[in-house]
Amino acid sequence: MNELDFSFELITQDEKARVGKISTHRGTIDTPAFMPVGTLGTVKGIFIEDLISTGAQIILGNTYHLMIRPGTDTLDIFGGLHNYMNWQKPILTDSGGFQIMSLAKLNKIDINTGATFASHLDGKKFVLSPEKSIQIQKSINSDILMVLDECPKLTTEKEKLISSINISTNWAKRCKIEFGNNKKKALFGIVQGGLDEMLRLDSLEKLTSIDFDGYAMGGLAVGETQEQMFNILNRTVNYMPKNKPRYLMGVGTPSDILGAVKSGIDMFDCVMPTRSGRTGLAFTWHGKVNLKNAKYQNDKAPLDENTSIRSLNMYSKSYLNHLVKTNEILASMLISLHNINFYQQFMREIRKEIEKGTFNNFYNKYIDKF
Repeated sequence: MNELDFSFELITQDEKARVGKISTHRGTIDTPAFMPVGTLGTVKGIFIEDLISTGAQIILGNTYHLMIRPGTDTLDIFGGLHNYMNWQKPILTDSGGFQIMSLAKLNKIDINTGATFASHLDGKKFVLSPEKSIQIQKSINSDILMVLDECPKLTTEKEKLISSINISTNWAKRCKIEFGNNKKKALFGIVQGGLDEMLRLDSLEKLTSIDFDGYAMGGLAVGETQEQMFNILNRTVNYMPKNKPRYLMGVGTPSDILGAVKSGIDMFDCVMPTRSGRTGLAFTWHGKVNLKNAKYQNDKAPLDENTSIRSLNMYSKSYLNHLVKTNEILASMLISLHNINFYQQFMREIRKEIEKGTFNNFYNKYIDKF
């Protein structure tokens, strides 16, 4: 194998929790890893140099949204999203499957055609087929591409879940063909099946027979309880290939991450750090801090006195409370950066604890704080 080829190395385990390393030609990713979400080619409110300074090693972009704006013609001019947004580390792209669910009123699904959308911006119609999804991800120049899948809303109806698996498997096979043989990049399959263990395992078996570079758990964080999510992960993740990355899509809160790492998940993404930052909610080692709360009006302490990124340790909770209350843009920028930084600190500590064989102690210490 060429040293620039995509690869995954499982370094150590503490029960089911795993530490590994993904290698790509754009850099390495230590796992468990959290990927900040840059849906439109930006992690909202965060300068690229600050994002790098937090230790983020990979970000996520979105096929559907980048297809609409700025469009593949523009991305092709720049040679992809890395040059366009000045981020030279790895990028993973969601295939557009989540938008098939979230924008269900604007699209029609056909197993052969794909998803026919009416743009959420101007109503213009376009087709997102499995082949088109991969072509767009190639224009984005993603390092990790995702297959197009049909992600159902939360349901216990087996017929709907079986239909989703059949469509997603058909599309996954076509994505693999369109992806071709590019060892520098990776293509991940997406497991569906809702909260049904047997359907999850059926979906996984179908995908492993196609053979992907990594496997994601899709169709979670769609309205089920955390207990339900942990339950299905605990019953199914162990059947995922041990020598390939395991990715839980769209998750989540620090407690979600703790529970999923305990189940054996390696990769996460979520808009939570920046979306919460825009509403004045910060994540800290002491738990969540709602900076809208009047009790912080005269609090001189910073959110994190131990970080000097963008001088975050120089801003008091009192000042942040003032910025939030006066609806200043700086509030969302500072709190979002703090949250991204905390998430990266959190993942580093998780990796250290797994390596020491003390992850369960760490889990028990922090699971209730979040």
